[in-house]
Amino acid sequence: MRNLFLFVFLFFTLLKSSAQDLAFSTITIAALEEKAHPKDSAAVGAVLLSTVKVNLKMNGSTEIVTHKRIKIYKTEGYNLSNIQIYCPAGKSNTVAIVKAFTYNLEDGKVVKTKLTSESEFVEKTNTNFWIKKITFPNVKEGSIVEYEYKEWGGFLGLYNWNFQENIPVNYSEVKTIIPDPYVFKKNIKGLYTPKMISKVANTYGYSATETSYSFQNLPAMKEEAFVNNINNYRSSISFELESVAVPGQLYKTFSTDWVSVTKTIYDFEKFGPELNKTGYFEEDLKKIIEGKNNPNAKITAILEYVKATVKWDDYVGYSCIRGVRKAYKEKLGNCADINLMLTAMLRYAGLTANPVLISTRSNGIAFFPNLSAFNYVITAVENGDEMILLDATDKYSAPNVLPLRALNWFGRLVRKDGTSENIDLAPKKTSAENFSVDYTIEANGQINGKVRHQFTEYNALAFRNKFEKDKQETYLITLEEQLGKIEITDYAQSNLNDVLLAPVESFSFSGADLCELIGDKIYLNPMLFFANTTNPFKQEKREYPIDFGFPFAEKYNINIRIPDGFTLETIPEAKGLVMEDDLGTFKYNIAFNENMLQLLITHQINVPIVTTEQYATIREYYKEMIAKQTQKIVLKKI
Repeated sequence: MRNLFLFVFLFFTLLKSSAQDLAFSTITIAALEEKAHPKDSAAVGAVLLSTVKVNLKMNGSTEIVTHKRIKIYKTEGYNLSNIQIYCPAGKSNTVAIVKAFTYNLEDGKVVKTKLTSESEFVEKTNTNFWIKKITFPNVKEGSIVEYEYKEWGGFLGLYNWNFQENIPVNYSEVKTIIPDPYVFKKNIKGLYTPKMISKVANTYGYSATETSYSFQNLPAMKEEAFVNNINNYRSSISFELESVAVPGQLYKTFSTDWVSVTKTIYDFEKFGPELNKTGYFEEDLKKIIEGKNNPNAKITAILEYVKATVKWDDYVGYSCIRGVRKAYKEKLGNCADINLMLTAMLRYAGLTANPVLISTRSNGIAFFPNLSAFNYVITAVENGDEMILLDATDKYSAPNVLPLRALNWFGRLVRKDGTSENIDLAPKKTSAENFSVDYTIEANGQINGKVRHQFTEYNALAFRNKFEKDKQETYLITLEEQLGKIEITDYAQSNLNDVLLAPVESFSFSGADLCELIGDKIYLNPMLFFANTTNPFKQEKREYPIDFGFPFAEKYNINIRIPDGFTLETIPEAKGLVMEDDLGTFKYNIAFNENMLQLLITHQINVPIVTTEQYATIREYYKEMIAKQTQKIVLKKI
């Protein structure tokens, strides 16, 4: 009996201790003294505790309580004490800060500083949402900030919760209390799976289910090269209402698959019905397509007309804001206004055109079917066996050359009858950069030469947008710095505005520090400033797929004239690399004839997405390619 009593006493003592650790304001001296995170010494801070309790009421409204405790290890982590809480525009009173303190260790004692009213304000961001911001006082290295706030949601509101953050997370939990009449689908994503515990609860006199989803010791999300949106791989949970069933009173199901979701969107008054409006453009469009009987000619003419007529207002969304008529009249619209207008015009011209719902790269991959999975719309034209994708929001887009924001795995094409199908958004055509370089090496190490640089497909789109954004003077300053502080003269570009032609830039260059003179020898990288010198894939293992966006190729034709009185002493050997699974190829060919050296080099990646299983292959490929591209030639004085 004594042993049993002792066991029960210890059990409840430990339970009480554990509960206290999660309670508000139980900050210990040991926690404040901690100089670095025990499992990630490089971390600038850590989430010690992060919990949310979501209480869904019988009437469908929600009460949400969030509690967070953050440790700051380094000055670079001070920004972790600047908190942002989103709320519906005009409804900042639906969010209330309950408690907020900064804790520091002073003279061996825990000292807490209360949040002042001056440290809390609301930023009226746009017509959709506002941001309630908190700036904690007296933050320094070693501080802990802690806060708790309540949110009150509208009918059937629930929660999206990120367990994993950009810093280590010691403990994270979301707890839901859901009345039995409501059934929610739980969408869990990320590389880790939470611990789940459910039990029956009786809240406010009705039966409900209380479920907790929790993690301990989650690692920080690490930035890696060529990741389209790191949130795609962040451990998180979201909830989607599946049904409501009140015995004898109500039974209703909601969208649970992509077919239902897209049908609901198509029937929405600011989507499908907008496609049937044509009177506002008919007379103008007849002039645009007059004499154009070829489908491709019609597609190009209509796309260019919409791009030139209606400017994008930078707003995304699959529903029209102004409506197609008003957008056409005011020459301004969101992506739905513009691309639904484009679809309607293409249909009027006799083409099989349909809208395609997508999720932009910044919005993340549409993993689960729900109405918020999409936030953008483009247009697809079926021309025989070919599917041509169009987006008129970008001045320099072209058929099957969409803005990069739209290249996000798959979209959902919606036909007139409301049926739909998945569409692969990945570009099939290789985007190339072709370089023709001719230069002369002087005996004193001075190099003078000329470059012709051609862009195709997505590289052309990126070049045009960058050139327009920076303007020529700024662009050239940046280009000189990128290419090793050379001097650029005689700069010219062509085909900048005609999206059906490949843009070309050309320039002369000179540089005195592009090679080394040691004794009677000249050491030179024959690729000069075009050589890849750093492997972007440094990690031994990769957690996320590599997203290049589109297949690409870099091709170099380099001709080098060596100075009189010198001969070639050392030359790199030719090399070829072919990756398995047809991921890509590298070719390096070099030849010397009299005083001329010629290089033909190709670096080509054939797929837009490389899986984590293929990471070791591409990492080794880049390692060998860079080693070859950085090899030098040696010229010796005769």
